[in-house]
Amino acid sequence: MVIISRLMLPHALLLLFLSSFLASSGQMVVAKGNKNGYVREACSVTRYQDLCVHSLAQFSNTAGTSPSKWARAGVSVTIGEVKKVRAYLAQLKRNGGFIGRNRAALSDCAEVFDDALDELHRSLDVLRKLSKTTFSTQMGDLNTWISAALTDEDTCLDGFSFQVQDDNNNNNHNNNKKKQIKLLQRRVQNVSYITSNALALVNKLATTGIGSFEQDKS
Repeated sequence: MVIISRLMLPHALLLLFLSSFLASSGQMVVAKGNKNGYVREACSVTRYQDLCVHSLAQFSNTAGTSPSKWARAGVSVTIGEVKKVRAYLAQLKRNGGFIGRNRAALSDCAEVFDDALDELHRSLDVLRKLSKTTFSTQMGDLNTWISAALTDEDTCLDGFSFQVQDDNNNNNHNNNKKKQIKLLQRRVQNVSYITSNALALVNKLATTGIGSFEQDKS
């Protein structure tokens, strides 16, 4: 009997180990599911939900179910994307080669993106300093500034709505500029979608009211 017990002991330990492992794995799956649930719930109010989930999934741990934290995350990500487009615009300007309406459109685009970045930074500053006494005013300012940033991005797109001017002396050069403009249009379009999502998250905060913000501080 002693020999049998000794033989069964390793199996018992193995079963115990497997049970513990499966239990912890199950908890990990549930935790991961909760994280995905947080970001999907937050993004449910946005127009471009898949893009929202993809761009904000990294904030699931910290934002949880907090409307104010999701709003901050949305604006923060938007600022990062706007900076990338602004850097690409600066690169295009340094490289030169744009003529006529394209050159003017590029300069206008760079200018409105500077404005958009300023408006988004102002918005993020307000979201970091939400106040019970001025909450309504703050929400109004946020809606105004983020909407203005969205308009700036649309203005940039409108500037390149025409076809690239023909250049009969250098068709290869002209085709290259067309590709650059199409890439710019895609980037601006993408950042406008992200900005739209950020605005939706801010509006969600406005509708949930100061109560949700007060809970974040407790």
